[in-house]
Amino acid sequence: MRFFLSFLGRRGWLVGSLLGILAGPALAQQPAPTPRDTSFTTHSAYVKAKKQHPTITVARPAVPKTIRTAPNQTYCTLPGGRALQLDVFYPKAKRRQPYPAVLIVHGGGWRSGERSQHVPLAQQLAARGYVAVTAEYRLSTEAPYPAAVQDLKTALRWLRANARTYRVDTTKVAIWGFSAGGQLATLVGTTAGDPLFEAGSCYRSRSSAVQAIIDADGTLAFIHPESGEGDDRKGPSAATLWFGASKTEKPELWQQAAPLNHVSAQTPPILFINSGVARMHAGRDDMRRQLDALGIYSEVQSFPEAPHPFPLFNPWFEPTLLYTVNFLNKVFGR
Repeated sequence: MRFFLSFLGRRGWLVGSLLGILAGPALAQQPAPTPRDTSFTTHSAYVKAKKQHPTITVARPAVPKTIRTAPNQTYCTLPGGRALQLDVFYPKAKRRQPYPAVLIVHGGGWRSGERSQHVPLAQQLAARGYVAVTAEYRLSTEAPYPAAVQDLKTALRWLRANARTYRVDTTKVAIWGFSAGGQLATLVGTTAGDPLFEAGSCYRSRSSAVQAIIDADGTLAFIHPESGEGDDRKGPSAATLWFGASKTEKPELWQQAAPLNHVSAQTPPILFINSGVARMHAGRDDMRRQLDALGIYSEVQSFPEAPHPFPLFNPWFEPTLLYTVNFLNKVFGR
């Protein structure tokens, strides 16, 4: 034993060197983290909104005791080693019948925000019998349009691939999004099977289709009389940074990303939940007219007095949750 320990002592440098050589290439392959844009956080939104709404509070309901959480699940590893992650919130109760699911998409102008902002919503949905997933996606600081759309479709495919683990009813999957996340959610929901947005090798045998959409203050059209997106007079707008070009330079991209331009007979039912900021639901009424003509159910719930980030704050969090649950229960026949 003394000889063995002595050998290790004399040869420790060799072992360390070998480990360094072996680990070196792997470490070199890890992608450098992208600097995070923190311009939109729950706190910054609260400070701004409180100036006009002094009685509001950040929505932090108690964590239900009837749910489980599976945090930081990698739903796809991109070339270069970038791991995209999500969190799953699901009912503890085991039953024969699977649960419907909701993918939740955060906002932040396609360049800020994070999935943790909607953990309270996900927890409350799980307590009401839904498998709720909060997913990250690549922001414009990391990758331009359409990467975010492709990521979210991959998250939906992951959800179906893991349906057995979380007891998901793959025929009843919804997507919910706020602000830029609402635009993304509606674009994801209206482009089922579009090869432009189905990218990468992760779970390609699975479907990314959804059976319901909830759009909370997400624009439906970029080049539209009601739209305020793309005003670059004070520097590149959030949308311009996402597209990598202004609406005059590449209008085809801005039109391509507008959910209004993808309505078809395959579009699922949609719930629009809106604040009093009209430009945040540009194209909504036009979209509803198209849906009506196709016989597709849609619904609008509004908070005329509310600021744009209303889903994050009381008194609007609870009614937003209830509107969401009531709509999904109706669409999914629960």
